[in-house]
Amino acid sequence: MTRRLVIAVDGPAAAGKGTLARRLAQALDLPYLDTGLLYRATGRRMIDAGLDPATAAAEEFAASVGLEDLSRTDLRVPEVDRAASLVASQAAVRRTLVDVQRRFAGAHGAVLDGRDIGTVIFPDATVKLFITASPYTRAVRRWEQMAPNPDVPDRAEQIARVEREIAARDAADSSRAVAPLRAAEDAVHIGTDHLSADEVLAEALRIVARMTR
Repeated sequence: MTRRLVIAVDGPAAAGKGTLARRLAQALDLPYLDTGLLYRATGRRMIDAGLDPATAAAEEFAASVGLEDLSRTDLRVPEVDRAASLVASQAAVRRTLVDVQRRFAGAHGAVLDGRDIGTVIFPDATVKLFITASPYTRAVRRWEQMAPNPDVPDRAEQIARVEREIAARDAADSSRAVAPLRAAEDAVHIGTDHLSADEVLAEALRIVARMTR
């Protein structure tokens, strides 16, 4: 190919985009960035500082986030879910982190996953994928990621609570004024409800091969 290969993998939380993007990057020998972790790390820093992202400006915290912050083990908890959504709605934060994401792809290309990669960060990405799944499927996946004991008696109630949290996050991300969650017009949709991770990867690789001939 004569130009860098940039693959945008967008979609709502727990749809499987992160798993796909990591495996896609490995299969294609490309750098990988989970862009959502940039917003999570920003929110985490605010929480650690005793600030509420709903009322405090986050630009300073976003400017201090580095790739080393993305390896923290406390970024995928409910309070950070909320904080990430709130800081992502701040235009100054998004401007700061857009530069980080674009520099990451650099001259060599990359696979990036998030919510606005194909619409805002790389509207000219070589391949745009939009990964979806039902709120219930996503709730089960997210709960299984977090649950210390999958055999708890109130499993159904816990999953229902996670499903409500996911629905609220979807509504916030889709309705925000700045870079809302939506599929790019030229994105290829992949529904993952009834597909294994291997099947999703195989489908994505077929799409990439078709679009980069």
